[in-house]
Amino acid sequence: MKPSPLNFNVFWRTFVLLALLLAAGIFAWVQTLRSLDLEPRAVHEARQLASLVNLTRATLAAQSDGIARLAILKSIDKAEGVQVRPREPTDQWEPFETDRFTRAVGRELRNVIGPEAVIARNVNNKPGLWIGFMLERDPYWLITQAAQTATLSLGTLFSWMGIALLATLLGSVAVASLINRPLRDLSFAASRIREGDLDSRLDENTLTSEIREVNKGFNRMARELAKVEEDRAVMLAGISHDLRTPLARLRLEAEMSVTDEEAKKNIAEDIGQLDAIIDKFMDYARPGSTELQAVPLAKLIEREAAAFRDARQIRIHSRVAADVKVLADETELGRVFLNLFENARRYGRSRDTGLADVLVTFTRSGPWIIVTVRDHGPGVDPEKISQLTKPFFRGDLARTAATGAGLGLAIVDKALQRMGGSLELANAIDGGLIAQLRLKRVQ
Repeated sequence: MKPSPLNFNVFWRTFVLLALLLAAGIFAWVQTLRSLDLEPRAVHEARQLASLVNLTRATLAAQSDGIARLAILKSIDKAEGVQVRPREPTDQWEPFETDRFTRAVGRELRNVIGPEAVIARNVNNKPGLWIGFMLERDPYWLITQAAQTATLSLGTLFSWMGIALLATLLGSVAVASLINRPLRDLSFAASRIREGDLDSRLDENTLTSEIREVNKGFNRMARELAKVEEDRAVMLAGISHDLRTPLARLRLEAEMSVTDEEAKKNIAEDIGQLDAIIDKFMDYARPGSTELQAVPLAKLIEREAAAFRDARQIRIHSRVAADVKVLADETELGRVFLNLFENARRYGRSRDTGLADVLVTFTRSGPWIIVTVRDHGPGVDPEKISQLTKPFFRGDLARTAATGAGLGLAIVDKALQRMGGSLELANAIDGGLIAQLRLKRVQ
């Protein structure tokens, strides 16, 4: 069988699309927030630092006495944690501007303090925020904590985004469930209809107008199908009764009125063929619901094979173990093997012996029992094998003169589908037709 292409469940597809959309929105919002927050924050931090530098410079400039300046510097260091030191020509520093935020802070500081300001994050291997300024004609360093200018850390940002993404996923699950609930209900109701339960109905009072119209249309379709099924059952019962009654009269008339034994035999055979064709039509049009139960496979095959007693036409050999049981409808499964044996009797005869030699084998495959029914006849044109299960199709043009209705394999395929199984047909390498029946195994 050809593998089906990979596809996503509608719920998961909706969930993934919603999650991606919301995650992209959160990412864009965070980036926009950072961009809008960066400039005002940088200006605020820079002006605070500039005010600290200007106040320190003004305070020191107001004191000409060195001892008084030293006392002021000690009091500032003690109260504010700010140090002021002379800047030496041998000092080595690392620039403070390393990213967009720090460059914005440095640019604003120079606008306020003056272009001669020097901003460093490390001087002589001592970390901190070092701001170089001029007092009269002497250069100084103002040292404060770098944390005063720190922006949001990556850890904080990722934690916040993680919480937002978790909320997004939960919201996506809820929204996807609400969106896909009507589709899930529709899929479930359609599967019930397919299995023959024509009483399935959908809610016609839902708030969403489009879903409400779909549900109303589905319910109308279900009611029409139920009516068609009811009419079909009545029609089939009528056809079976109306056709078999005159056939029975014809059979009786032939037995009583026809004196030629050969003609009587031919008439009886024709009536029997008509009766068998009616049975085929009735079998094919049988309703789809079945009740599955454990069926001993070997016993059923032997029972159906016993109906073919004429050893000059067909011989059936079964190699199915006595303990094999399948989950099936016993009447339906018997009809399946009856049609397969009848098909082999008509079309699977060997050209050498004129006998249909049929072999029935089985294999276990996980939860399945694979039953193989093979004849040793001429087989079928490979291009026509896929059409053998179509109603009224025969694999050989010469078989148009056959006495069957062309429904045997179609009945087999449909019956297996009703029981949850499947049918595969193929030509054997050394001649003959192989029918593989996949049936549910009784564990």
